[in-house]
Amino acid sequence: MRVLVTGHNGYVGSVMVPHLQEGGHEVVGFDSNLFADCTIGPEAGAPDIAVTGDIRDISIDDLAGIDAIIHLAGLSNDPLGDLNADRTYDINHTASVKLAKTGKAAGVTRYIFASSCSLYGTSGDDYLDETAGFNPVTPYGWSKIRTEQDVSPLADDDFSPTFMRSATAYGFSPRLRADLVVNNLVGSAYLDGEALIKSDGTPWRPLVHIEDMSRGFRAVLEAPRELVHNQAFNVGQTSENYQIRDVGDIVAEVTGATVAYAANASPDIRNYRVNCDKLPTTLPAYQPQWTVRKGVEQLLAAYQRYGLTREDFESRLMRIRTVKRLQEAGRVDESLRWTGAALQADA
Repeated sequence: MRVLVTGHNGYVGSVMVPHLQEGGHEVVGFDSNLFADCTIGPEAGAPDIAVTGDIRDISIDDLAGIDAIIHLAGLSNDPLGDLNADRTYDINHTASVKLAKTGKAAGVTRYIFASSCSLYGTSGDDYLDETAGFNPVTPYGWSKIRTEQDVSPLADDDFSPTFMRSATAYGFSPRLRADLVVNNLVGSAYLDGEALIKSDGTPWRPLVHIEDMSRGFRAVLEAPRELVHNQAFNVGQTSENYQIRDVGDIVAEVTGATVAYAANASPDIRNYRVNCDKLPTTLPAYQPQWTVRKGVEQLLAAYQRYGLTREDFESRLMRIRTVKRLQEAGRVDESLRWTGAALQADA
């Protein structure tokens, strides 16, 4: 298939694109490149597939000849979403719905949306499947719910959306994020000898390696339409739900670090356990291969190999700090668009 991947130069996209290409798909990328410099290790990206653009501006011409859209682009975590709630809804909700409508008008037949388990929000200790109610606590979570609710009615015989509610991601990418819990705990263990937990460690999280996330998206892309049409899937493994303190213990065991808690650490109201059995039951081709322990080992080896620095960990690979740095330099405006000065300098 000819697949448009939005956010192809991001944390997940940099891993997913090669996985799709290995499956024989022709990939076209579309990315605003806000995080182009968040690199570590091997060269990231695929310039031969790249289209630079803001998803808020995507047109029907951009989608000519596209069979399927995998929509990853957006403000990528709760703190970044909280930076400006209006921008979160503009990008994560309004632009995502516009992309679906434009894709449908252009003859795109599949729309695979990167939703999130964060829409379950604060839900206690019970395992939640795709029929569970929503209880989000952030603009990011709400933006995912609203997109699902607005795109689902577009489904018909010619347009088939699928909603991928991914667990909290982790794992190495050439465009690494240090603001994700597993990546962050391994980073602090590597740099300081302490896996620093920033809550009281009690919240539950479902966790998924970005390679397994990529396998899930590809399995849906390649699945018979009737199996995934207008469906939501939790992406991960039911066995890979952890309390944050247990992740800290794993990181300590693998790295030899100790576990520490931030001063005045308190419970995180985001707390949910997720049942992920629907996806592998519906699509046996989806076979996750990672556990958190294996992911911690991978991350530690990568940090050692590529020489993770404190500046990388505390600034350059933190998405919210990257945005603030670009804004302070006058390169990105309050609407999270590149300024005219930045575009001229990069021309």
